[in-house]
Amino acid sequence: MSFLNALDISASGLTAQRVRMDLISQNIANADTTRTEKGQPYRRKVAVFEEREARPSFAGYLSESSKAMMRAGINTVEGVRVKHITEDLSPFRRIHNPAHPDADQEGYVLMPNVDVTTEMVNMISATRAYEANVAAVNATKSMAMKALEIGR
Repeated sequence: MSFLNALDISASGLTAQRVRMDLISQNIANADTTRTEKGQPYRRKVAVFEEREARPSFAGYLSESSKAMMRAGINTVEGVRVKHITEDLSPFRRIHNPAHPDADQEGYVLMPNVDVTTEMVNMISATRAYEANVAAVNATKSMAMKALEIGR
């Protein structure tokens, strides 16, 4: 694995965690949104990740080891990507508030299925994963700099 591959893998993790943090921020911002364009309360959004398979470079196609791996059907994993963004289908919360404009005949309002505490825990998790990828980028950069110093 080259230094650039390591940086590419870490960059894919940074991108995926940034998308996750954006969704969490959107969920928190809409925690009290009782009506969207669809006429329903806001539904929590979640990013689904999947592994990103390696795409061999032109030089990789020419190397014998890559040819052998392609014949054997072996794919190497080179990071992560967001497969899709899905909505959480858990039920909406019902709150009794007869004065609310979206209240039904019984006085209940359907509230989004967003739990701010859960979202904050997810935000901390995404932040830690992002920081881990930054540390990996910095370690890779440091190793490359040390390798360049050897040549002096």
